[in-house]
Amino acid sequence: MRRSAWLIVMSVGLILAGVNSPYAQRRGQLEDALRRDIQRARDRVFPALVNILTVARYFEGGRAQYGIGGGSGVIVSPDGLVLTNYHVAENSARLFCTLSSGERFEAKVVVHDPLTDLSVLKIQLPPDQKERKFAYAELGDSDALSTGDYVLAMGNPLLLSSSVTLGIVSNPRRVFVSVLGDDIESVEFEQGDRSGLLTRWVQHDALILPGNSGGPLVNLRGEVVGINQLGGRGLGFAIPSNIAKRVLEQVVRKGKIERAWLGFRALPVEKLRRTTGVLVGSVSPESAAEKAGLKAGDIVLAIDGKPTNARFAEEIPLIYQLIADLPIGKPVSVVIERAGVRQTLTMTPELLEPYYGDEDEIRTLGISIRDITRPMARARRLPKEGVLITGIRPGYPVDSAEPKIQIGDAIIQVGDTPVRNIQELKTALNQHKDKELIPFTVQRREEVILSAVRNKPPTDPSPNTELPRAWLGVRTQVLTRQVAEAIGQAELKGFRITEVLPYTEASRAGLQVGDILIALNGEPLEAYRPQDARDLERRIEQLPIGEEATLTLLRNGEQVEIKVKMEPSPASAESAKVVRQRELEFSVRDITPIDRMRNRWAEDQQGVLVTDVANGSWAQLGGLRPGDLILAINEQTINNTQDFQSVTQEALEKQPPILVVFIRRDRETTFAFIEPDWKDIKQP
Repeated sequence: MRRSAWLIVMSVGLILAGVNSPYAQRRGQLEDALRRDIQRARDRVFPALVNILTVARYFEGGRAQYGIGGGSGVIVSPDGLVLTNYHVAENSARLFCTLSSGERFEAKVVVHDPLTDLSVLKIQLPPDQKERKFAYAELGDSDALSTGDYVLAMGNPLLLSSSVTLGIVSNPRRVFVSVLGDDIESVEFEQGDRSGLLTRWVQHDALILPGNSGGPLVNLRGEVVGINQLGGRGLGFAIPSNIAKRVLEQVVRKGKIERAWLGFRALPVEKLRRTTGVLVGSVSPESAAEKAGLKAGDIVLAIDGKPTNARFAEEIPLIYQLIADLPIGKPVSVVIERAGVRQTLTMTPELLEPYYGDEDEIRTLGISIRDITRPMARARRLPKEGVLITGIRPGYPVDSAEPKIQIGDAIIQVGDTPVRNIQELKTALNQHKDKELIPFTVQRREEVILSAVRNKPPTDPSPNTELPRAWLGVRTQVLTRQVAEAIGQAELKGFRITEVLPYTEASRAGLQVGDILIALNGEPLEAYRPQDARDLERRIEQLPIGEEATLTLLRNGEQVEIKVKMEPSPASAESAKVVRQRELEFSVRDITPIDRMRNRWAEDQQGVLVTDVANGSWAQLGGLRPGDLILAINEQTINNTQDFQSVTQEALEKQPPILVVFIRRDRETTFAFIEPDWKDIKQP
């Protein structure tokens, strides 16, 4: 027993002694040094960190829609240039950058570069602020990174601003390869754009989540060595800062991104037991490579005097980077090996086109459309010129074209006018704006089809007008046998009043919730089945409007007779005028007396009731909901649909930056703030 106690004391003593050992002291010093390095790096980059909020314009169901998104970014110049991911800023109608200080600025896109998944934004100063120098971060050398280096991921995960996580570099030159490892694979975004041709990612294990996209990856010197792009399950991938530098340099120098392309797919040569050159996997039709005579199976040894060695897939992006930097339009020599024989070809690099063209909508016809690019035409067997239909809106003219027009068809002509792009399509349609039928020529694979589109957008629904009938302002339930038994009167039949509507003759006559109606003008009410629910309503409708009817009822166990004047049935929702605001995509109608009664509004309550708000519309984005009662827009009172049309038409003409909509929602008043992008809205 004593020996065991002595051993425990000795063990504790050794542990305590270990705390003060030179090793422990050294470890503490290293931890302190790491902490200081992290703090220094944080302090250098944090002031340049931005939280990006986007209002994105996307196309679905044949129409433009809008949604809120977000991500991160970093300021990289004193005049407010911001680097972020393309997939954060793509299709943005509005962009807002919030600094770590809490200041918020609108931003505009300078350049999108889908191929590297990078976008360059520019912070916009308010009109009353002429000049400002922003805190900015320096771009470091991503090629200097080594496996095991400490890195910090900064950004706004889940839109929680100004967050930092620590990790190490797992692989500074990561590419995604096919299962066999003989070809690189690209990363595809939601809208179909691809990234990966030029990129060898910095793989790291600093935690990143949705919202971190576009944020900086920082070394302990406080330099940005990457722009975070992908992450999950403990893996993070950042675009190397050296690629970002090239993009930024072109933006500053030329205001746009231009890259050269020769038109062949490069593959590694390891499977050929070679260490030099790059294998030609395929050659694009009509490309510089095809024109020069390059063939699949050739080995490219050098381009413009520079060796092109790609033994492994990880080296393929370097080949594409070399090609991208070639002078566009200037002939270069390409040394190849074919069947063991060397030869030199001359190629003239062409401009590398984006795969996807611009997308837009023709709102009046109900279609979304996209320009066809040469790469898209080759890949999808489309005509070289034309406009691709990407969506058709149900109920709109193109939806009922004869013969049927389909998503994926390419519009190549309108009437006698050839169509090469979206702008030409709009011009051609404008020439037919007064025609009842518009002839569309579309190409579907190899088939060329002539279709007629009726040039008539959907109209607002017409009110349902019915002659008024006698009406009793109550809501009732059938007194079923089970309910009658529950109240101890198993043989009782009739209707129990569940609601007495205000401002009605029924209310003025003194009818109450809980009254049981057993007779009308002396005739028994024999209702006891669920299917008898409308019997009282039908009998009331047969009475003359303006005359009194005698209701026999049970109240607190006593039989009572009450006379009620028959009033005309109030206008129903179906009979109210409906107006659709097409630009902001929501509908309203006039309110009816029954609306005032059932919502317990004042008897003289005015306004228009929102009946429909299109998903992804500016109205939905601003917070408007079906069931809202609009009372005013930009402080102009809205009493009815006529006022609504007048005020919204004025807004379309003046285009205020914001529409402040004062509404009643449930029992409270509140506001919706609609901030449309008028330049998109004013399109046809």
